[in-house]
Amino acid sequence: MDNFRNQSFPLKTKEDWKAKAEESLKGKSIETLKSPTYESIILEPLYSQRDNQKAPDYPGGSDFRRGIDPLGYVTNDWKVAQRISYNFVEDLKEKLHGGVEKGQTALSFEVSEALFESKEALNDVLGDLPSTFPFAVNGKGLQSALLGKLAEYEGDSNLVSGYVGNDPVSLFTEEGLIEEDFFKSWMEDIKLANLKLPNLRTILVNTSTYHQGGANAVQELGIAAATGTFYLQKLLEGGMKLEDILSKMIFQFSIGSNFFMEIAKLRAARILWDKITKVYGANAEARGMQISAETSTFTKTVYDHHVNILRAGNEAFAAIVGGVQYLHVTPFDDLTGNSQQSERIARNTQNILKEEAHLRTVVDPAGGSWYVETLTTELAEKAWKYFQQIEENGGMLEVLKSGWLQEGITSVLTQRKQDIFTRKQSIIGTNVYANLSEETAPVKEHVTEPYFSLTDSSAINIKVIKNSRLSEPYEELRNKSKVIESKTGSMPQVGLICLGELKQYKPRLDFVRGFLAAGGLKAVDSGPVTSLESVKLFISSQETKYFCLCSSNELYGSLGLKMIKVLLNEFPDRIFYLAGLPEKDLQSHWTNEGIRQFIHIKSNCFELLSTILSEMEVGLDEYTKA
Repeated sequence: MDNFRNQSFPLKTKEDWKAKAEESLKGKSIETLKSPTYESIILEPLYSQRDNQKAPDYPGGSDFRRGIDPLGYVTNDWKVAQRISYNFVEDLKEKLHGGVEKGQTALSFEVSEALFESKEALNDVLGDLPSTFPFAVNGKGLQSALLGKLAEYEGDSNLVSGYVGNDPVSLFTEEGLIEEDFFKSWMEDIKLANLKLPNLRTILVNTSTYHQGGANAVQELGIAAATGTFYLQKLLEGGMKLEDILSKMIFQFSIGSNFFMEIAKLRAARILWDKITKVYGANAEARGMQISAETSTFTKTVYDHHVNILRAGNEAFAAIVGGVQYLHVTPFDDLTGNSQQSERIARNTQNILKEEAHLRTVVDPAGGSWYVETLTTELAEKAWKYFQQIEENGGMLEVLKSGWLQEGITSVLTQRKQDIFTRKQSIIGTNVYANLSEETAPVKEHVTEPYFSLTDSSAINIKVIKNSRLSEPYEELRNKSKVIESKTGSMPQVGLICLGELKQYKPRLDFVRGFLAAGGLKAVDSGPVTSLESVKLFISSQETKYFCLCSSNELYGSLGLKMIKVLLNEFPDRIFYLAGLPEKDLQSHWTNEGIRQFIHIKSNCFELLSTILSEMEVGLDEYTKA
């Protein structure tokens, strides 16, 4: 036993690991395991002590990357700030008061005109809750009205805490215009609230708008730094003291699906803000960034919406490990209209992370991780350069006026879409593992009144940054499929010709079936066929004109090539595809024989399915007219 206890393993180096890994890769280089991100950061396959980054020994120290509180959530728990949806003021009252009994620890809701229809409406909704729970509200264009009401709060105004913020610049990008005169009244509201509601934060830097437009983490961080600096400078010029301004600021981020990147994003945000405020001469206590986060709607889907529970859980976990102060978890059916069940699950996601995952009892679990620390440093450096680019181009308003910022975000969004079109990035239930029998409710419309008006002569038109979701293009294909089904009485179909025995065609049959399902196309297979006559019989029995050959490379060479020429002569109006990608020298042979396209793992799934559905629609319209 003593011998067993005293045994030790020989020390291994990174070079030893590299040699073993390349052995497993069967000749491929270790370089093939590196992963590029949308932030132009190359993720290494392995991080070791060599990658160790200089970081503070504890949270609350140095650059705040490890958090703003020395004991993290042990002493300052994050606030469960579920943003409550409602149709009527009475609903809001009931949900707010019920929510705080079930784990909600901040008052969060959309601000609507209905709250100001009578003097008593808002007071009746809130009751004495503001004296116990902080606010977590993006007031948008109604911030001024809400602050005015809270200034008249019947209780002790010193007890009103949290934030009721507004980010005019993000509103400009949503509405497509810049109205610089708005800043005058906005600054007056900030100054007045500073006197009447001393413990309420009112200056919001909201990067969620850019995240929903497709921005990467570097862009979000650079924009946050530039917008924060713009407001800081504006209010200093307006006569406010530096410490007063910083005590009123809060930053809002949406948390996406790249778990470690999102943790690093929040940590890097605090590094940037510490660096900026240090230049302005702020003391250490004032330099810590307060963060409100929400799980992303950019990553959520209409189809297979229960997967959204997993997505939101992953994003919430990243937000908490990243060190946020307020968190909203999006209900899984938020796109089609929240239900009581989904709101409960969303709220309880945070309760589970607190009570069962014990995230509030572990101080900075990511601290010291070679991977996370390296990623944080790389992200902060790239974001700082992006922030400098914005400043060199005149600051936030100027880069919005020129369209430079919008073009950069659009470029990243295009890259993201290309990856989901080719299924390099998977969206479960949408572009992979789609369920054709699933019925969904329509996406709810968000109708909001504009806050700014072009009647103001000082307003300047800019390019809008639209809220988008990655899954939308495929959802549009599914809608097209439904329209065709409603007109014909059957789901649009593609016939799959299964050459040979089951083991020869099944792998590619399953692949093509899943490929087609992403666009709402039903695969109808022939079963095993080996003769030309049985293939002809199958084609004649189908109403569709789209067919795909599925089999092994061997059978393609011995049987498929002979068949395809005859089939095109017999059925000149049919369109044929081939499952798999033949060798380069054979590809032209197949296309010359009449194969329109190859369906394989690198195919542009969206483009191919879109073409088929569009042709089906055109054919249907021509048939109807005839």
